[in-house]
Amino acid sequence: MADVATLYGLGNCDTCRAARKWLEARGIAFRFHDFAAAGIDRATVESWLAEHGADALINRRSRTWREIPEAKRDIASPEAAAALAVANPKLVKRPVIDLGGRTTVGFNDKVRAAIEERQG
Repeated sequence: MADVATLYGLGNCDTCRAARKWLEARGIAFRFHDFAAAGIDRATVESWLAEHGADALINRRSRTWREIPEAKRDIASPEAAAALAVANPKLVKRPVIDLGGRTTVGFNDKVRAAIEERQG
């Protein structure tokens, strides 16, 4: 694993807070990148889309998704999905954890196992 992981998310997201606490409890060094405060750049979103695809990365059950006019909810191509996510960072499922060469989306048993495996 990279010396310092990067956890991308929102400061007020319960899942992001749980991930941060879990990483801290295990002594895993990470930096936190808050989408709301710092935004997210297109190249980063495009790399996540290439690794995970729009279905895994874009949260279509969120309030943010529902507030976007249906005609603008285009995630059919990676370019369109990236543009939508950059304009609306809260659409990105959280957290995204950059482990250095690999990222995870969400925070569940599978993600925790992947992080622990990288630590081993």
